[in-house]
Amino acid sequence: MNEVLVSIGCITYNHEKYIEDCLKGFLCQRTDFPFEILIHDDASTDGTADIIRSYAKKYPDIIKPIYQTENQYSKKVSISAAFQYPRMKGKYYAICEGDDYWTDPFKLQTQIHAMEEHPEINICTHAAEVRQNGKKISMIAPKDHSCIIPMEEVIVGGGAFIATNSIVIRSGILLEEYKFIKKLPMDYTTQLLGSIGKGMLYIDKCMSVYNFMNPGSWTSITANDRQRKADSHKKIAEMLRVLNEETGYLYDSTIKKQTLYHEFEYHDYLRHYKLLKQEPYLERYKELPFLAKLRITGRSWLGERIAKE
Repeated sequence: MNEVLVSIGCITYNHEKYIEDCLKGFLCQRTDFPFEILIHDDASTDGTADIIRSYAKKYPDIIKPIYQTENQYSKKVSISAAFQYPRMKGKYYAICEGDDYWTDPFKLQTQIHAMEEHPEINICTHAAEVRQNGKKISMIAPKDHSCIIPMEEVIVGGGAFIATNSIVIRSGILLEEYKFIKKLPMDYTTQLLGSIGKGMLYIDKCMSVYNFMNPGSWTSITANDRQRKADSHKKIAEMLRVLNEETGYLYDSTIKKQTLYHEFEYHDYLRHYKLLKQEPYLERYKELPFLAKLRITGRSWLGERIAKE
């Protein structure tokens, strides 16, 4: 059988320090099916593209790169939708960004076998190790056993529910015209897209590494940027409203609660403390730990006092 079964999608930008580990993790996969590696380099300014070229030269039938001369992310282009999905040949699409890597040579074989046994499921994930500066700091493992995780739990879990580099999703669903995906293309929406209906197939086995707070990553860029974090929560709340409509309000109570959470975080980051103690946020405020409530109450009082002076 020569037909590609899995397309591996890898987006890179200034990942010179990590890209070789990433590529080796792909190439060491032991499968009974062919796969392709679709790499998109977003105009890296370091040696990332050169490393990709050297590997593409060795494995021209597997590695299929795109080298941008202008950074597409800065133009707000959805790279996966614009450049990756249109060229995938596989029935399945596996995701791993250039600063992460796979550690188990049977990762793809394990996930594809599981998905073939569950044709009703569109997405499969697994546990991942979190590293910072080369040291293990935690694990991403939403469950302590392999199972099917219902959509409601994926909604509440948010983007950090599972590691993006653990995702294998059926390619066909990525091409469906859902408005909520276009509203906010991100890791979280990919998880939601795959989990609509029958949920997420989770394998409780660590098979990848997620590198946390790499220079240039979204996490590191927004670490101390309150406005960007606030904007992110606002966009997620808007996306969830669209998701609710498109799923016929099947998950209405869960989505509304999660939407309220993101609206609360939006106002918290922008220091709208007085607003957080009023409806519709009052119930969430009451559920906060004592110190969190004390922070909001104190700053709300201080803001009112300053306004009066």
